[in-house]
Amino acid sequence: MSCFLYILHSKTIDSYYIGSTCDELSERLRKHNSNHKGFTGRAHDWSIVYFEKYDSKSDALKRELQLKKWKNRKRIQALINDHSSN
Repeated sequence: MSCFLYILHSKTIDSYYIGSTCDELSERLRKHNSNHKGFTGRAHDWSIVYFEKYDSKSDALKRELQLKKWKNRKRIQALINDHSSN
């Protein structure tokens, strides 16, 4: 089973969302962009800008919590930029 840590971005609200899942990323993104309550329900243009693959749900969740503790937009953007330049 593959699990993922992922970062979404919405241009509409210029915001990032950090999450983890063991679903296919495309399906998880579809759910975030669907009409629902919650943080990501505020916009419908979320796109995956970064992800990491893990062998276990606990590892993906651990990484999600690590990134959420950063609470620093510049640090998150640097992670995304470093990944996209490789």
